[in-house]
Amino acid sequence: MRLYAQTPARRSRQVLADLIAAALIAAAVEFALTVHDAIMLLAEPGRKAQSAGDDLATGLDDAADAASKVPLIGGSLKKPLQSAAGAGTGLADAGQSLQHIVDQVATLTAVALIVLPVAFVLLLWLPPRLRWIRHSATTRRLLDTPGGADLLALRALTGPQRDLAAVPTPPGGLADAWRRKDQRAISDLSEVALRRAGLRP
Repeated sequence: MRLYAQTPARRSRQVLADLIAAALIAAAVEFALTVHDAIMLLAEPGRKAQSAGDDLATGLDDAADAASKVPLIGGSLKKPLQSAAGAGTGLADAGQSLQHIVDQVATLTAVALIVLPVAFVLLLWLPPRLRWIRHSATTRRLLDTPGGADLLALRALTGPQRDLAAVPTPPGGLADAWRRKDQRAISDLSEVALRRAGLRP
């Protein structure tokens, strides 16, 4: 199985197309990761809220423990401090929830920004490349079979006529020479068909 043509012009076009496809895919991934990082900056307030809530809850819990040791009124002092510590925990949970949401949005956005352009590039680039690989393999197999050169010559005769300009025209014309099984004409015409496929004889 041949991945690239043997003729320089077609091989250059294939390599250029492959490089462009790879560059577009790399650019899409890089852009998606940049957008992901930019969206993740929105999670900073959530991190700060979580940190502040945790600190507040810890401080109030410590104060509640200390207040509980005050004789007579320790129990009364402890309850409001514990309630305030619960509010701090709620603030920390809200901050964590914000971070989780921002992370999900950033991830989904990055995936979409990678999948859509990459799928578009692959749809434009991959089918022609696979078609050429299959066509070149079929053409090469056909040449190696008995009578294959004859069929390639017929393919050349039925294709674009501009490709036949460089072929020496025998008396009666190329089509007549092919019908007469002129081996020189068949060889020349099969070479035309191979060149069209990007292959050398």
